[in-house]
Amino acid sequence: MLRPNQSKFKLKSASILLVWLLIISFPHFLFPFSSIQGNYPISLFSSLFITFFSPSWMTTPAALFAYPCLSFAESKVSFSNQEKLKGSLSISGAWALYPLVVRWAEEFRKKQPGVRIDVQAGGAGKGVTDVLSGAAHIAMVSRDLHPEEKRRGAIALAVAKDAVVLTISEKNPYLKALLIRGITREELIEIWISGKIKFWGDLFQKPGKEPINLYTRSDACGAGETWAAFLGAKQEDLRGTGVYGDPGVAEAVKRDPFGLGYNNLNFAFDPTTGLPVKGLIVLPLDLNNNNQVDSEESFTANRQSLIIAIQEGRYPSPPSRDLYLVLRNEPQPVFVLSFLAYVLGDGQKIIPEAGYVEVSIQALQESKDLLGKIKVR
Repeated sequence: MLRPNQSKFKLKSASILLVWLLIISFPHFLFPFSSIQGNYPISLFSSLFITFFSPSWMTTPAALFAYPCLSFAESKVSFSNQEKLKGSLSISGAWALYPLVVRWAEEFRKKQPGVRIDVQAGGAGKGVTDVLSGAAHIAMVSRDLHPEEKRRGAIALAVAKDAVVLTISEKNPYLKALLIRGITREELIEIWISGKIKFWGDLFQKPGKEPINLYTRSDACGAGETWAAFLGAKQEDLRGTGVYGDPGVAEAVKRDPFGLGYNNLNFAFDPTTGLPVKGLIVLPLDLNNNNQVDSEESFTANRQSLIIAIQEGRYPSPPSRDLYLVLRNEPQPVFVLSFLAYVLGDGQKIIPEAGYVEVSIQALQESKDLLGKIKVR
């Protein structure tokens, strides 16, 4: 049986312990961290508190209970550039995003050299499959997610924009006339989908027998889905010889004077000169169906003109589209979330010089909000 003094002592000890736990735990929740363009500063009070009390915070029973439940948004202090991270980040997927993600990886590693980043292009479909199977942390995706992919836990962060363009060989015998006339969506449907138009001369009501040799993607890809969507179809509906990857299609079209294909913007234009890749021509679309390329439709001669047209909405969507980084909606390693925070923050500055278009402010904020809900593993 406890004596009165012993009871008072135990009650007092319990009260002190309770107050201590509240003091340790509450600042973390009362002073939330802020998010500004992917950089994550914390309030001055929280910074001082964590500096002086972090050993106790990380070892108290309250911390052991709360820490596994912290989301990325709630624990941004752990992902500052000052903290050196280590890990191996695997990224797989769309050719469309590959050049930009390589740039992001290079810049991120300047800040976090301890994080190894492997970027592999193989098509959007492969990227999503790799993420859902656990073979990769992040997928590069150049299309909207399919309902089944969402059901399995995939979430998409919009990070940039680009477009799919129509490509022909500079050796095409009808090149001059095509650059003046352009080609309509209805004609493209009859070429790619129904097969009614089979010869280049058919576009000019001439009896020529030069065949239109179509090239399409053999891999499940965002470019194929986007181009097919522009024509009111699916990728499997596109006619043509299947070729793997963006570089493969560009090379096949380049070598074939009668070839016709489609490419992601940054595989159709030279990244150094901004002009079409040598041997390749980006064919203008006759969007108003008047059998000529008007001044407002004449923007495919160089990359910058096309980018401006995408920004202004003069190039249709599709084939312009948002590009995404996709991951599973589950706790992720610190280095994965830190990389994505960089992409949605300072990484956005690279987009114009890399030949891409920035997503809308609203889309970027939605991506940041989604990232903020992912918990740390």
